Formats: sequence, C-alpha cells, structure tokens
Amino acid sequence: MKFTLAWLRDHLDTDSPIEKLTDTLSSIGLEVEGVENPAAKLSAFTIARVVEAKQHPNADKLRVCQVDTGKGILEIVCGAPNARTGMIGVFAPMGTFIPGTGITLEAKPVRGVVSNGMLCSERELELSNEHDGIIELDPKFTGELGKRYVDVMGLDDPVIEVKVTPNRPDALGVRGVARDLAAAGHGKLKPEKRGWTGEGKFDCPVPIDLEFPKGDEAACPVFGGLYIKGVKNGPSPAWLQQRLKAIGLRPISTLVDITNYITFDRARPLHVYDADKLKGTIHARFGKRGESFLALDGKTYAVDETMTVIADDSGVLGLGGIIGGDSTGCSDGTTNVLIESAYFDPVRTATTGRRNGINSDARYRFERGIDPASVPVGVALGVEMILNLCGGTPSKPLTAGKVPERNLVVGFDPARVRKLAGLETENKEVTRILDALGFASKRKGEMLEVAVPSWRPDVHGAADLVEEVVRIVGIDKVPFTPLPRGRGVARAVLTETQKRVRRARRVLAGRGLVEAITWSFITSDQAKLFGGGAEALDLANPISSEMTSMRPSLLPGLIAAAQRNLDRSQSDIGLFEVGQAYRGIKPEDQYFAAAGIRTGLSRLGGAGRHWSAGKDDAGLFDAKSDAAALIAALGLDANRLMVTRDAPAWFHPGRSGTIRLGPKIALAHFGELHPSVLKVFDIDQPAVAFEVFLDALPQPKKKAKARPAFEAGDLQPVRRDFAFVVGRDVAAADVVKAAESVDRKLISQVNVFDVFEGASLGADKKSIAIEVTLSPKERTLTDPEIEQVAQKIAGEVKRQTGGEIRG
Repeated sequence: MKFTLAWLRDHLDTDSPIEKLTDTLSSIGLEVEGVENPAAKLSAFTIARVVEAKQHPNADKLRVCQVDTGKGILEIVCGAPNARTGMIGVFAPMGTFIPGTGITLEAKPVRGVVSNGMLCSERELELSNEHDGIIELDPKFTGELGKRYVDVMGLDDPVIEVKVTPNRPDALGVRGVARDLAAAGHGKLKPEKRGWTGEGKFDCPVPIDLEFPKGDEAACPVFGGLYIKGVKNGPSPAWLQQRLKAIGLRPISTLVDITNYITFDRARPLHVYDADKLKGTIHARFGKRGESFLALDGKTYAVDETMTVIADDSGVLGLGGIIGGDSTGCSDGTTNVLIESAYFDPVRTATTGRRNGINSDARYRFERGIDPASVPVGVALGVEMILNLCGGTPSKPLTAGKVPERNLVVGFDPARVRKLAGLETENKEVTRILDALGFASKRKGEMLEVAVPSWRPDVHGAADLVEEVVRIVGIDKVPFTPLPRGRGVARAVLTETQKRVRRARRVLAGRGLVEAITWSFITSDQAKLFGGGAEALDLANPISSEMTSMRPSLLPGLIAAAQRNLDRSQSDIGLFEVGQAYRGIKPEDQYFAAAGIRTGLSRLGGAGRHWSAGKDDAGLFDAKSDAAALIAALGLDANRLMVTRDAPAWFHPGRSGTIRLGPKIALAHFGELHPSVLKVFDIDQPAVAFEVFLDALPQPKKKAKARPAFEAGDLQPVRRDFAFVVGRDVAAADVVKAAESVDRKLISQVNVFDVFEGASLGADKKSIAIEVTLSPKERTLTDPEIEQVAQKIAGEVKRQTGGEIRG
C-alpha cells in the first residue's frame, strides 16, 4: 500500500514529521517498507526560460540556446525539436546527475560549442517515458525562474509504502491509515467526505439486476449504480496524475483515474462503464460454461458457473471485483457513463482471481473484505469527482439487493487489557482508543458495549479489542515476564555435538578461513567422486538438475564455491563449512563434519602477496595443520594420534594422509586434492583440503572440578640432535614416536628439523634429523645420564624403524 504524505494529510490534521509518522506506523502494525522522496534526486533542477534559440553553426539538428536560469544567462546546446525562443523549461546545471540517463553533466564542446548545462525531457527526470522533446511548462511559470522544479510543481511529496496484513482491509485506503495514526496521537482525523448528496435529475436508464440461485446471494448481495450523461472525458488534472504516478499507477483518463484514486483513498474499488456500449440490463450473476470476454488487460478469459460475473444482455462484461471488460471501457469519446459500486464475496473473488492468474488492485481489496457499507458512499464519491472534473448530469441512484449488516456488539471489560496483556491502562484511555478507531462504545456499569464498525471484519470478540488497544498503546510497553521453570524441567543445555560445531566455527575462522554455507544437494556424478552417489540418496523431486543427490561430503560444495571465486579472479581462497553429510539413508549414516579448502597464497599467516613474506602456495601441511588444530581444540592431542597414508581417492595419493585414533577410527582426512577431481570442477591450479569428522571424536571425559597444581620446571632443559638413516618409506612420525617412548616424563618434546635424501646415503634411504628436549624435574642431569638417555633413544629408534645413527 503506497500513498504520499500530502495525500495522508488530506485525511489527517497533523504536524508530526514524517520520521515520527513512519515510526508509529511500524509500531502499530502497519510496517513501513520504504520512504521515497522524488525531490531528493531532482533537487538540482530549476525553472528556466529560453531567451533565444538559434541554429547550431555545425549541426542541422542542434540549436544553441541562450537560457535565463534566474541567476544569469547561460549558453546551452540542445537537440530537442521543440526548443524555441520564449519557452519555459527545466534546467540542469553543470555537475548535475541525470537520473534518467545515469550521467553527470560535464562542460564539453558539442560540435565546437560548449554547453553549460542541459534542458531536460521527462524521461531524463524519470517522470515518464516521454523523450521526443524537452519539458515545456506553462508560460505562467515565468515568474518562477531559478526556483526548484520540485517546489514549483509540488513534487516534494514523500511516498510512504506500508505492508498491510491480510486481516486489515481498512488499511488498504489512505483514510484507514490516517485513522490509526490519529488514534495513536498524531493529530486529528478530519471529517469524512461523503461525496455527492444530490437527488438526481432522472431515473437511471440502465436497469440493474442480481441473478443468483437461492442460497448463493452472498456472492454479490448488493450492487449500486448511477448514470451520468453528458460527461467530457480526457486527461485527468495534474494533481490527480501526480498522485497516481507517485504510487506507481499509470494515468489513463479522467474517468479511469477517478476510480483508481478512490480505490486507494477509501479502499473502495469502483468501475465506470461507457453506458452507450451497454445492451439492456446489467446483471450480476454466475458465469456459464462456454462464456468468455476480452478484459481491459488485453487478454481473453473463460468463465464458468463458480465465478461471479457482470454481464448485460449481450454477454459477460467482466469478473466481479477483479477486472472489467474491454467492450464497455471508457475512451476519450465517452459521453454517458454508469458507475458501479458493489460488494463481492471475498472467498469467491480470491478463488476466481487465482484460477485466472489476475492480480488487480480491486481483487486485492475485495478478497480481504472491503467495507460493505461503503457501496452507497462509493457511488457518491465517484459522482462528485466526475461532476467536478468531467461535468455531466446525474441520474437518481439505483441499488439492487441490500447492504449486508453485521451489527456486532461486543461486551468488553476494560480490565481485560491488564489481564491479557499486562498493561496498566486507564479505562478512559481504553475508551478513547476504541472510539478513535471507529468502535462506538457505551458504558454499562463496569462493562462497555462496543459496536464493531463495518470496515473491521477481523474483530470478533473481546480479545480482538484488547489487541487493538495494545497495538495503539505500543507492543514495547507490554512488560515481559519469563515463565517460571517447572521443577521437572531441566535447564537448557547444549549437546556435545552442538558445542563441537560452535567451537569448530570459532577455531577455523580464527585460522583465517571464511565460513561458507553450501547446498546439501549435488550432482550424482560429483557424489560418486566422493564415495557417494547411491540411488537411495537421489532426490525424488530435485529443485534443479545440478542438485539431484545428497552430498556424501562437505568438500564438493566447498570446491564448487572455490571454483566460482576463481572464475572471478579471486585466486587466494580460504573457505570452511561445518555441517551434515550423508553416507546412506539410515539415521546413523548422517554425520557432522568440518571441512576446509585453501588455494593460492591463502595460508594461516594471511592471504595474498606481500614483500616480507614468501611466495609459497598453501600446501599439504597447511591442510594438516588446520585439521590438527581443530582436533586439538576439541580435546585431543593430534601429535599422539596416528597419521597414515591411506587418504580417500579424491586426494592426491602421494600428498595426503589420514589422522586416526587407532587403526580403525578415522578422525580426519587432509592433503592436496587429486588433479582429476579438480578437473571435474574446472579448477586449473592446485588446492588443498581437509575434513574432520566431529562425530568420530570420543566423548570428553568428565573433568574434575579442582585443577591439579601447576608444576613449573625451574631446571634448564637439555636439547640433543639426532640424525637417523632410515628407509625411504619410513614415516618421520614413526621416528618421533619411537624417541618419545623412551621416557615420557623426561622427554618433553621431539621435533623433526631436517629431511635429506642423496646418493651418499645409498639407494632407497633418507636421513631424518630430530631435536629431543629433556626437561628434568628433580635435579640437573649429569653428562653420563644425558648420554645414557641418548643411547636409549638411538636403540629404540633402531628397534622400531631400523634407523641407524648417521655418521
């Protein structure tokens, strides 16, 4: 629902600024979706007069104009055919942004003559699509030279758009919005205009009839009409066109624009027929199979017996409450008209509109339930505007059927506001709010008898009245009180999986990776690449051909995301995701994992090139480091876990590994992705990835409430280096573990600092150098003791790996 501020003030006498009005609208249930002021983009444009227009010396279709801007004479080059001496137009100075073309004016020569500004067309100001010539204003604006165009033409009128919930049909008219604001304390609602009050000069020459089977009269219980002869149709006045344009409607003619205006002003749709095109009696009835009509939107619609139609003796003219027909539409030659104001059943209107795919402003209101009592008011409003703008002589009103009366009176205790909402509101204020909203209330002892107005079909009882009071007082005024926790209800706690998911997100984000959220569905071919693709995991109704199978791993989505970034020249990518994947269709086949991918220079120290940093791309050990850091953060020491070479087939066979808890439990995979996998995803550079299986991690042990005393070593640690010649297939981790096993209390750390291969070592041999740190706790080690430990380390490494001390 859109309206302008000036339009609102036609019904509401208020001095409140627009900021306060919009804040209040949102707080009382009419959420403001946007405020747009046309003056903001047109503030630089001013009124100017062409003092002289001469032919351009170097171009046949250009003119050189001397333009009085109100602040001096400027020379302007103009290509409009209607540019001439003496005309009043709209001027844009240098540096002005032209919204219709998206350019900013600069002083540049045009065929040798510098133009110091621009005379604008309507399309360049986004007022319409007219661009055959520049804007030509009435000579009466000669005295307005130099003034802002938006001020002179009254365009400085903000447009407010509110979201109206389906239960508030009254708020689909500007007056309904004004009524709510008045009740909320923003001014006073102006007296309602009831329209034409005359008696008519003659009887309506077009009979009106309701033809519905018994029991179906509610399809259209009342149909009002009035005939006006001698009207003069044509373009509507500027003020009316301006308001319709502001809310996004296209002005058509005065007669049509009047019906659109009243639709938005009072939430009262009307229709105007060219009476000379009608044949016999106007009927409101059900359609018949085989009937159809050409509608005003240029489309032909078939009707049936479930649809309410308006017809004359020649056939169907339109769908009641939805759209009119082309055959009886008004044109510039229309001289006699019939105004229609009727009430149509909301449910039948909605069903008919959906079946035919028609979304009109009339349908939008009728299907929500307009005010049935507005039928005679709609006729009166339409007649008054037509007589004022088009002239003519009205007939006497004619009505078929009768207005359905609701006559709902609700017994209401004002104390219920406190009981249901907790608001301490005085009875006097409750009565004031209800009266301001149109509810007529009478006091009967401690109770109120509240008559519900005909325009509020959503109000049925006392609880609804409490809601009305609360929304006007303010939802923010309702005190909040937490419900007491029952003795048998446990406090809210996170499961271990939920804790791990949150911790994983923090750890990986802290390592410079950006979280991504990808689809759980991938192509069947991609699923097969990552060990999935079983028919049982295919979707019965996929949303696209690229999302047909449940993902067996998080990596396909991350690789695809990396590929999209690479296509946009983002080569240094670090992404992670924490989510679910599926090995099968059983509940236990669903698992939680945390996965990540790095490409280019995306490393822990920061992505991209820098003069002080190396140029190495992210590699195998970056992925291993990410996986190990996450496992450590989740409570396990990755250094004490097994690392094997048996990574899945989507990893590079020589540059990948698996972190295991024992020989059977795989905790994580890491490494460089296989080139064939990258080729499938159209990635032409290396990428490394990891995947940690959160569900595979053992449950943490219960920690003691008291922490053990911290033991700080005050003795100097001793470091010794060893170099072992081992077989080429021996893992460095095996050497480290063998050294650590000699004395776990004394040996605090073992690090690999060098790996060497060469002909001097012999075929299939390599040298692994380690640094062993001894941290004594009780006394300083003597040289013999250190030597004894060194011999044990050499012996244990030889026993477990076959390594010899390098000579």
